[in-house]
Amino acid sequence: MSLNFNGGNSDQDFSYFIDQLISKRRLIIASNRGPVTIQRSEAGELTFQRGSGGLVTALTGVARYTETRWIACAQSEEDKLWSEGSVSLGEDADDVWIQFLTPDEAAYDGYYKVIANPLLWFLQHSMWNIFREPTIDASVWQAWENGYTTVNKLFAKTIAEQIQASSRPSLVMLQDYHLYMAASFIRYGFRPRAKYTLTHFIHIPWPGAEDWGLLPAKMRLGILEGLCAVDLLGFQTREDSLNFIRTCESHLPGAHVNFKNGRVWYRNHATHVRDFPISIDVNGLLQLAESDEVETQRNQLLEYYGSQKIILRIDRIEPSKNIVRGFKAFDEMLDLHPEHRRRVKFLAFLVPSRLDVEEYRTYLDELMGIAGHVNAKHGDSEWEPIRILVGESYTRAVAALQLYNVLLVNSIADGMNLVAKEGPIVNRCNGVLVLSERTGAHQQLQSGALVISPLDVYGTAEALHQALTMPDEERQQRAERLRRLIEQEDIVDWLHQQLKAILSLEL
Repeated sequence: MSLNFNGGNSDQDFSYFIDQLISKRRLIIASNRGPVTIQRSEAGELTFQRGSGGLVTALTGVARYTETRWIACAQSEEDKLWSEGSVSLGEDADDVWIQFLTPDEAAYDGYYKVIANPLLWFLQHSMWNIFREPTIDASVWQAWENGYTTVNKLFAKTIAEQIQASSRPSLVMLQDYHLYMAASFIRYGFRPRAKYTLTHFIHIPWPGAEDWGLLPAKMRLGILEGLCAVDLLGFQTREDSLNFIRTCESHLPGAHVNFKNGRVWYRNHATHVRDFPISIDVNGLLQLAESDEVETQRNQLLEYYGSQKIILRIDRIEPSKNIVRGFKAFDEMLDLHPEHRRRVKFLAFLVPSRLDVEEYRTYLDELMGIAGHVNAKHGDSEWEPIRILVGESYTRAVAALQLYNVLLVNSIADGMNLVAKEGPIVNRCNGVLVLSERTGAHQQLQSGALVISPLDVYGTAEALHQALTMPDEERQQRAERLRRLIEQEDIVDWLHQQLKAILSLEL
């Protein structure tokens, strides 16, 4: 799928950035997972399947304009066997050179399964129950020192070697919470002599300084020093950006912060802090929505549920998504507004996530329990109020997004929650978006959504009722407003704004 600038950005703008920035650099992208999945065919040959999602589309799209290196951790034995080389990511995309790192298994487990998930993930999604968890004992410190720190050093060493080997300046784009320490190891540890620019984009929320104060000082300092070693630090929302600056002000000795200019000065280096709300590949999603497979799935859903209005949610099964309170709100709506009984179906498409973590397994049991309670309380032999479908099928999800009357996104905390943007683009029913004010999508979409507090079950129940009874004209106006906002600020605009910021720092 090609990178195609339209909406709020012109082709002339993009050509300027390519000429002034991208074409003159080696682009180095680093992330925990790579842009391809390697599998072995029945004949024993390795096959390469491009990863889904707008991030891969945007970053591999811009890679066609310059020499690119993508560095990631091996996720399988096939990844380890292949190791590195050039990969084609599609008929209309140039090859990208990919290197899979293979840290020691114990180091990777500590880095990913103990520190990144769940410690940092839970902290940044406000999921800690501090009276009971986490308990940062010797095993956690072992994972920090010999896992998270070790793997970040491995990334930094590999990136520094790529910087040094290039005859051109390098643009390094670090991704997400797995690599918080890498930049400091590059800048102050390996110190490549060639010219480079470091950027880091964080895809999940950044909570307030008081939350970071719960993390041990050594861990907190390592994270903040790492992020303050980059030139441009990107977050999903303005609030996330301000929270980071406040965290540095409170917990990074020697840092000088400037809220007005969005800057942190530390170790004689300026880090510029900006918000770049990530979005979706609008054109790619619309193409998929017109596919035969999606049409088949849509017809099946219409056959099963077409006689009722549909409230829809599509989520990974994790506590931050607030699925249980969503079901409780539906229960309360049926109590307060019984006229919706037998006329509304709540469809929940839930994707298993991290079920090796106890909190996630417990949450699955809890949400199944509350759904069963609602069905027993309100349902009968002919009407099941809540229908849960567990599994992963993106085409089925897209088909359901075309049919909803109400899309419920009530997360407690979310970096963005892209389903809030996917839904309005493909929906055919002028569906209403009920959106938590704690999602990243709220910053852009609040004017077209019904906004709720994620903890307010009564308020969510009333918002669901309002959405179901909203006049057709208002539904259409809101739906058109959402589509317009999303089309103007799609995944290409996300990348465009970062390139614009990088170039402005260097002029």
